[in-house]
Amino acid sequence: MLAVPVPLIQLLQVLTVAAAAPGVSGCTAWVEARMQGRRGPRVLQPYFDLAKLFGKETLVPEGAGVFFRLAPVVSFACYLTVPLLIPVLTSYALPLGYLGDILGGGLILAAASFLVATAAAETGDSYAQLASSRAKTFAAITEPVMLLVVFTVAMITTTDLPYVLGATVRSGPEQIVRPAHLLASAALFLVILFETARIPVETHTGTTEFGMIETGRSFEHSGPDLALLHWGAAAKQMVLYTIFLNVFMAPWGMASTTELPAVVLAIGAIVVKALLLGVLIAGLDNSYAKLRLFKITEFVVAALLLAVLAVFTLYLGGG
Repeated sequence: MLAVPVPLIQLLQVLTVAAAAPGVSGCTAWVEARMQGRRGPRVLQPYFDLAKLFGKETLVPEGAGVFFRLAPVVSFACYLTVPLLIPVLTSYALPLGYLGDILGGGLILAAASFLVATAAAETGDSYAQLASSRAKTFAAITEPVMLLVVFTVAMITTTDLPYVLGATVRSGPEQIVRPAHLLASAALFLVILFETARIPVETHTGTTEFGMIETGRSFEHSGPDLALLHWGAAAKQMVLYTIFLNVFMAPWGMASTTELPAVVLAIGAIVVKALLLGVLIAGLDNSYAKLRLFKITEFVVAALLLAVLAVFTLYLGGG
């Protein structure tokens, strides 16, 4: 049987996330439109949008600093660094998988978000600065949630390496239904809703001031820079989906060998699982009305409380 070299599998993890991310976003948008009784965009529309933006000119606002041009490139590179550290295609750890843990991946994602927010603040545009301020204000609550989720994982598996947690979950169904694991997974799921602009107060597809948080930060970017920001947002969503699926809730369908059929099957499995999760989130997003802005703290604090409960449940013997 033809074996795929391990370095190539490592590269395929990055390429799978980068290539599939716009398609997952497009499929989710199409399903969401159907739920609302609209025709909606084509599933492949994000790819066409990226191609169009890469062919346009880049304009820089007067007075914008170096962060404005560097943020799209560096943040995109950060998003594609995380797939080197997490199980995307294989159940066994790849060589670069030992260079970082879940906490390291979270810090890389946070660094990318900080760069994008800083670039938005440099533009001088009131809407971009407003979105940047909102994003960082609420991130001050969600980032401790990630730390508590990692802490719970470390207590369960005695390590915070994502491959080890995935192996623990695959060891038996009782590992998934343990109270501490369910609470930590629920907290992570709420964080994913926030990070992918699916929170009840925000509209992820609009540019109105009412719901402008994630979408508002890229207001002043254009051309290839805007394309990288959109592509990076989709890649970030795909990375978070992969962590939730392949580490916490559904670590199956991954290749256990380096044989070509197993690797190809693993690529199809993660794409299908991400599509199903995207459809589920689209259904949740359409099941409630958008809330007022100050209600966002209640939503984010709920994730924090779930993470705290996970730690206490594990400490009290419910893990």
